[in-house]
Amino acid sequence: MKLYGYWRSTAAYRVRIALHLKGIDFESIPVNLVKNGGEQYQDNYSELNPNHLVPTLVDGDFSLNQSLAIIDYLEQRNSEYTLYPQDIKSRAKAKALALDIACEVHPLNNLRVQQYLSNTLMISDEAKQVWLEHWMTIGFMAIEKQLTGSAGKYCFADKVSVADICLVAQVYNAHRFKVDMSAYPLITKVVNNCNELPAFIKALPENQADAP
Repeated sequence: MKLYGYWRSTAAYRVRIALHLKGIDFESIPVNLVKNGGEQYQDNYSELNPNHLVPTLVDGDFSLNQSLAIIDYLEQRNSEYTLYPQDIKSRAKAKALALDIACEVHPLNNLRVQQYLSNTLMISDEAKQVWLEHWMTIGFMAIEKQLTGSAGKYCFADKVSVADICLVAQVYNAHRFKVDMSAYPLITKVVNNCNELPAFIKALPENQADAP
């Protein structure tokens, strides 16, 4: 199994956590999103993923993009360690929270959006920071409120789920952009608990071979 990713990609970070939690061996293949005009645009990778995004998982002759689709695939492929709660309602809630993060918060602060703001719309760094903080704050406020009814040690009681995977990666992104997280004690508690686990430590961006 091969995972094409970039050390600082939030989406690739999610998949690394899932792979490590499930104990699945994989080869990490770096795709540098900023050097050489972005290696995601080179022909060999474009054929693999026409969206020019990471991650892409390759399992034999099967390839798949989109981090949550990959995590669902891993869940079906290896069910020894499940990434979803067992009861149907909690499972749906965990998936909804993961989608809140991956579909509503993250896309507004990912690399190609930042590049478009800077290079095409000529937005200043200061205005771009306001943009990032605005959308992350809206997302984190909603997540913090949701966690008041579900959180234990992790997002849903005391078992790590796909929601925790997405939350940890997004909070890492928030810290990178110096977003104030002091208003979100439940988010902070959950993320700190996750980051004590070996799978999360292995998946940290700075622990990847392609990190500078």
